[in-house]
Formats: sequence, structure tokens, C-alpha cells
Amino acid sequence: MADLERLKEEAARRAVTLVRSGMRVGLGTGSTAKYAILAIGERVASGDLRDIVGVATSDASEALARQLGIPVEPLDPRPLDLAIDGADEIDPGLNLIKGLGGALLREKLTEVQARRLVIIADHTKVVTRLGEKAPLPVEIARFGFLSTIERLRGLVPGGRLRQPGAQPYVTDNGNYIYDAQLPQSFDPATLERQLKGTLGVVETGFFLGMAELAFVAAPEGVRELGR
Repeated sequence: MADLERLKEEAARRAVTLVRSGMRVGLGTGSTAKYAILAIGERVASGDLRDIVGVATSDASEALARQLGIPVEPLDPRPLDLAIDGADEIDPGLNLIKGLGGALLREKLTEVQARRLVIIADHTKVVTRLGEKAPLPVEIARFGFLSTIERLRGLVPGGRLRQPGAQPYVTDNGNYIYDAQLPQSFDPATLERQLKGTLGVVETGFFLGMAELAFVAAPEGVRELGR
């Protein structure tokens, strides 16, 4: 575990070298994105970065950024210069599954406005096909969620409502998450359209064709993957 944390930090620090003064930067969510926010905070504190504005993808990332002295603004129609975030899976075409941290809707809303989306990860997140290791998080409305789950099971028969304790997990947007087990063979773009066309579905954890670059840290060093 300690080795993986070190690799996550190495990937994050590589990505943060792309941040320049005056940028509006999307701040991702999760255990890897946290290291990017910490590295940006270090550069702000040292004076190496000036006039930086962060747009956070979760309440937790916003709180951390403010604690480190990074100015944070809400998402608005202006483009972001750069967004840095982690991923739960990365396929050879830099298509992603995201959302195990529960922030997939805000991440997608933010990162679709970024001129460049840069992904940071350790080597365990690289897969040959999406769904190889991780489920696909699907954010669903709380109202009538059992009916929504039945509709989802018509598309992805395997899966379960995310429920870490006695109650279901609730996102920052007040929704639930259904973690769908993907089949061995499917077309991600087609399945995404089908899922998003399902009544009760708010968003999916498919991030297709969005990432431009990924820094993937392994014991032998950090690889740069481009699309």
C-alpha cells in the first residue's frame, strides 16, 4: 500500500508540472488526485504559481484546496485550461472508468470543459478493456431507485447498489450509485448511450474520448501515455 501511495504521488507531481500561473485548473477527486492538489498547493505557497484558480469536483477537494490556499471558484461556462484527475481504469485508447470515489457527475461536468484532461494513476489502473477490474459506477436518482435498478439490470444484469454501511452511499449531489458489472464483450459508446437513456440515470462513469494524456507510475518509473 505504501508503495502504491508513492507511485500515485509521483504521477501527480509529473502532471502538476503542466500547471502554469494564471490557469483555471480542474481539481479531481480521490486518493490520487489529492496528491495533485497538494503539489499545486506547495507551488502556490512557494510563489512558483500565481493567479491560479481551482474548480473542484467534490466538496472534499474544495475543502483541501482552500486549506492549502488555492482559490476556488464554482464551475461556470468559461473553459478550464487544464484538469487533473485520477481514474479507476484506463484502456489503451485512454478511455476511462471513473467514479469509485463517488464524484463522477461533478468530475464529468468539470472535465468536459477542460482544454486538456490529464489523468494520473498507478500501474494497477491500466487495463486491456474497460470493466476488466472495476465495476462501472452509475449515478441514479434516489426517488424510485429500485425501479431504476430493475431497468438497469435489463442492460447490465450484474451489479449492486453501493451501500458501505446500513444506508446507501449518497453522492455530493444527493444521489445513489449503482455499481454495474460489465459484460466480457460490449461497445462502451453504445452502452453509455443506452444507460444514459434509462429513466432514473443521472450519469455514468464512462469517460470516453476525454483524456488527452495520462501519467502512469510503476516501480520502474512514470510512463506518459497519449491519445
